[in-house]
Order: sequence, then C-alpha cells, then structure tokens
Amino acid sequence: MSQSTVKVQLVRSPIGTKQSHRDTVRGLGLRKIGSVRELQDTPAVRGMINKISYLVKVL
Repeated sequence: MSQSTVKVQLVRSPIGTKQSHRDTVRGLGLRKIGSVRELQDTPAVRGMINKISYLVKVL
C-alpha cells in the first residue's frame, strides 16, 4: 500500500513575507527557488501548501 504523495516547488522568494509563512516554507523542506519536494499527501501538508499557495506550485 503506497501513500499518495504531492510534489511541491518553490517558485517565489519568501523574502519580505510574514515570518510564519517563511517558517512554513522551511517546514515543507523547501530552500532555494526552484527546489522540489515530494511530500505525503496529508491534511496537515495540504494546509501548509494552502497557506503559502502564492509562493509554491503543486506539480
């Protein structure tokens, strides 16, 4: 049984955004612009993506 995953890419810089949004970007494991992470598709991860939807792209 494989857990469904979601791929997230950082497309905008978190510089100049709220501290909580910068923390969320780091919490998802994203560092540089263009970096991609494959994460488990859980409600918590979905909520983090929704919070910083203007900084990331779901692939």
